[in-house]
Amino acid sequence: MIEVSLVGAAVGATAGLGLLLVASAVARRSIRLDDRVVPYLRAFGGELGPRTGGSALAPWMSRITRWLERLGSSRADVERRLARAGNRGSVEQFRMVQVVWAVVGLAAGLALSVLLLAARGSSLLTLVVLVVICAVAGILLCDWNLTRQASRREERIRSEFPTVAELLALAVGAGEGPVAAIDRIAATTRGDLSDEFTRVRADLRAGATLDGALEELGRRTEVKALARFAEAVTVAVDRGTPLAEVLRAQAQDVREAGRRALMEEGGRREVLMMIPVVFLILPVTVVFAVFPSLATLRVGL
Repeated sequence: MIEVSLVGAAVGATAGLGLLLVASAVARRSIRLDDRVVPYLRAFGGELGPRTGGSALAPWMSRITRWLERLGSSRADVERRLARAGNRGSVEQFRMVQVVWAVVGLAAGLALSVLLLAARGSSLLTLVVLVVICAVAGILLCDWNLTRQASRREERIRSEFPTVAELLALAVGAGEGPVAAIDRIAATTRGDLSDEFTRVRADLRAGATLDGALEELGRRTEVKALARFAEAVTVAVDRGTPLAEVLRAQAQDVREAGRRALMEEGGRREVLMMIPVVFLILPVTVVFAVFPSLATLRVGL
């Protein structure tokens, strides 16, 4: 009974703390100038500084952010993966999402602890460790999910790049300049790579040079094909090389690289397919081949 009351008290304290934080945020919430301006700035790709939701929660979020940085990924690593995933949110917003995942894991751990306590009468220390493990697992799963989103987006960008490079080559071959061709691609195409070229167009309109905008594109996405594309376009513009031929060569190189990667993946999958063949199908085949002979010998004896 004492253990049940302690678990119930822990559940009640957690729920009360959550309700208190929500009530404090709602009570202190007020419409500010940046709340009115943010929707219009986001329409043009602009962002404001990090927002933590309210003055009451700001100190708490600052402490939680520092604790999460010590536990897992650093701020620079999170910023890099957010850029790779195409997420315009700030590191503080991602940390808030991690806190939500941790609360969900904590709630799941508490529910599982109550079930174990009622069914098996486990010790209180074991249940507390289980709750902590579930909360930490929520934090790590959120971090892993961001990495998975970044990897999948990079794969989509690689698959879209040959087509976009061919369209750029057609636009340049028709007489448009590199900046006008990028503007046309950003306006007429859809996809993750189109979003990146939209950001390049925004940088160019903000006063950045073509070299700087393309270099930032390669750095932001961390896709080697885009980095080589930016370097090739920069060199072609500086030296007066026909840009359309350079773009077509870049598209062909990416297609060849994709074909080689597909062949390598097929080779790895072929090796993996040998595992069920050797350890499952082959033993069953041997048994079916040998068993009739063994049965015949046993009858003869």
